[in-house]
Amino acid sequence: MSVLATSVLTSALTSSLTSAAAAGVRAEVADDWWRRVFDFSDYGALLGLVHNSLIAAAVLGLVGGLVGVFVMQRDLAFAVHGISELSFAGAAAALLLSVDVMLGAVLGSVVAAVVIGLLGTRARDRNSIIGVLMPFGLGLGVLFLALYPGRAANKFGLLTGQVVAVDSTRLSVFLVVAALVVAGLLAMWRPLTFASVDPDVAAARGVPTRALGLAFMLLLGLAVALAVQVVGALLVLSLLITPAAAATRVSASPVVVPLLSVGFAMTSAVGGILLALGGSVPISPYVTTISFVIYVVCRLVGRARTRRGWARRTQAVAA
Repeated sequence: MSVLATSVLTSALTSSLTSAAAAGVRAEVADDWWRRVFDFSDYGALLGLVHNSLIAAAVLGLVGGLVGVFVMQRDLAFAVHGISELSFAGAAAALLLSVDVMLGAVLGSVVAAVVIGLLGTRARDRNSIIGVLMPFGLGLGVLFLALYPGRAANKFGLLTGQVVAVDSTRLSVFLVVAALVVAGLLAMWRPLTFASVDPDVAAARGVPTRALGLAFMLLLGLAVALAVQVVGALLVLSLLITPAAAATRVSASPVVVPLLSVGFAMTSAVGGILLALGGSVPISPYVTTISFVIYVVCRLVGRARTRRGWARRTQAVAA
């Protein structure tokens, strides 16, 4: 065999080995990524460690589903995000001061809700106030986390949530706050619905629309504080807005929409924890993905129903 042929053969073998090695590395990296996202080898043993979180997620689904209905009716999606930033700042301050994080989150949410409720009576004023509060709260939260000397996981969990963040003591507080929110919503459900759908007519009928609006903002602040404990401050919209938005795509019934919203929120929260338990990434990607998939499916279903309705109407007109 000539020297040239030997050189060509050696180069081909080297190239093949290099390609095979690169393919093996890519496969190993992909397998490692998959295991980080989904790894259910010790799932049974880990499941017993998150029973508090599962209870909290189910309760949060109930609260978020009910609150989300009025968030959609009153066009307060931007307010939810603004309150979450102040809730994050309060939780970060509590973490820095070594006090209960839940208490800090509640205080931050309530302060933001009161400010928005009192000063933001009109949509334009409300959005301006929220636009001012959001960067301020986020800046304070980042400052408090930068000063916090503890574990980085605690800092990251305030933003993206933690699977095992709810202990027995925090669960008790969680349930009490959730009960207050649900009881408050049920107590003012009918007048709040009236004031949300047609505030001018409600005010003319003697409904205290301003007081109801402020009361709902307080309940919304408490609900946001609860959501921060599970999915973090950055992604509370996935449980307080997306489920209700999905429900309104498939129904307009005042009874069916809240039921669907609660069901979608519970599925997202509980399902997200069950999936996150098998991986090493935060809970929030799982919760947001489930919530988004539900919304997309509901949107497609709603579009299909609308097309069928127009088709039937067209056929009736033609007949």
